[in-house]
Amino acid sequence: MVSAYVIGSILALIFYAVSACAQTTPDPAPAPPAGIPHDSPLRTPAAPPPAAAPKDLTPEMRGDIYMARRMYREAVDAYRQQSEAVKQQVPVDKQRLAVLANKTGIAYHQLTELDTAKKHYEQALKLNPHYAEAINNLGTVHYAKKSYRRAVGQYKKALKYSPNSASIYSNLGTAHFARKKYADAIEAYQQALALDPEVFEHRSTHGVLLQERSVEERAKFHYYLAKVYAKAGMVDRVLLYMRKALEEGFKDRDKFREDPEFAALQEHPEFQHLLALDPRVL
Repeated sequence: MVSAYVIGSILALIFYAVSACAQTTPDPAPAPPAGIPHDSPLRTPAAPPPAAAPKDLTPEMRGDIYMARRMYREAVDAYRQQSEAVKQQVPVDKQRLAVLANKTGIAYHQLTELDTAKKHYEQALKLNPHYAEAINNLGTVHYAKKSYRRAVGQYKKALKYSPNSASIYSNLGTAHFARKKYADAIEAYQQALALDPEVFEHRSTHGVLLQERSVEERAKFHYYLAKVYAKAGMVDRVLLYMRKALEEGFKDRDKFREDPEFAALQEHPEFQHLLALDPRVL
């Protein structure tokens, strides 16, 4: 017959084992209240996956960021660092070096160091003679130095390699305008607008291609842009540039009444309003 002491010991061991098991087994997650869908946001969300480590920025990428922030000296240093790295590669990627030289030229251009910019554009063209963006940018140096005929030549050359570039056509038109060749300017502007309806609204100063925006006769320039937009049927832009032309002192208002491009707008209320306003009100 088993003694009461032995039975008590056995029961104590069983209780201890059950208690230990209960302590080491995790409690199941509480069930959501009835009626809440499985994918409801009221459920406790699963832990998100670890975030992917950001990729390291290359010197060129840093340079592009500096350009966007108008930190042009820092951009020059970053592009130079990337160029040195590319030169260590075998074989050397000449096209990549050409792009970096062109970007460096744009940085110097924005610093108004035109001769240094020109040197880098020419360096890009030695690496790639057909590089349309560098040819265009060389044209913008000539334009900034008021060598408009040379600028026209560069823009036409660039268009041979990039015939669908609205920005280069825009630059060509501006160079023709500076030479007072207004018919040629209108033709180039119309081609630019056909390729990109927003071409005259772009304001970027970084990337690989510069778009010329400095025009001495701004009132007349805006009159001709209004004329280009009128021919394209873009009424809102016509009125915008018409107002700009008048605000900047465009004197020959009869051109808005007589030029055939504006014929369809003669009955437009805003068009009539602008023509009727006293220049001092504008």
